[in-house]
Amino acid sequence: MEKVGQCVAKMEDAIEAFLDGKLDKLPKLAKEISEAEHEADLAKNDIRNHLPKSLFLAIDRGQLLEILSLQDNIADRAEDVGVLLAFKVLKPEPSLDADCRAFLAKNMESFKAARAVIRELTELLETSFGGAEAEKVKRMVDQVALLEHEADLIQQTLLAKLFAAAPNLHYSAFFLWQRLFEAVGSISNISEKLGNRIRMTLELK
Repeated sequence: MEKVGQCVAKMEDAIEAFLDGKLDKLPKLAKEISEAEHEADLAKNDIRNHLPKSLFLAIDRGQLLEILSLQDNIADRAEDVGVLLAFKVLKPEPSLDADCRAFLAKNMESFKAARAVIRELTELLETSFGGAEAEKVKRMVDQVALLEHEADLIQQTLLAKLFAAAPNLHYSAFFLWQRLFEAVGSISNISEKLGNRIRMTLELK
């Protein structure tokens, strides 16, 4: 998850550079995102390759693999953002600027909340996934869901403004803006799924 966090942080840098009109920085940042995504992949594969198959794990092997897969999906979406921005087809759109920044911030907030849930797994293990620690994690998962909902509301506003600006945009730019919103929005969507997966794990213990 720390490797995924590095990937998402690079994505944030790329979007901020784009919104600030520093388009010359985008190819380098896209490359750095891709490298961070590759490092996350290596960490994921290392964990998978070293999971015990004949010994009991603290949680079901399948559940753990799904948690890993969801984290990997977040890194993949961050890489997608880098690829979209590196095309250099998009140009900053003043009418979308404030909402884009708010949308980015809310998705980052959602991701960081999900990362905090993952960091609680050690404490959950020590308490056998029960008691006050489990209740704390459930509240944290609820917070991730709330942040994802707030990100969705900002995305709806962005889409409405994008359609309003459509007559002044080339079709390719309009399409890429939609793809960009989807890719960034998926950060909070997958973060919510990750939180829910942890909650399900708690309820199955």
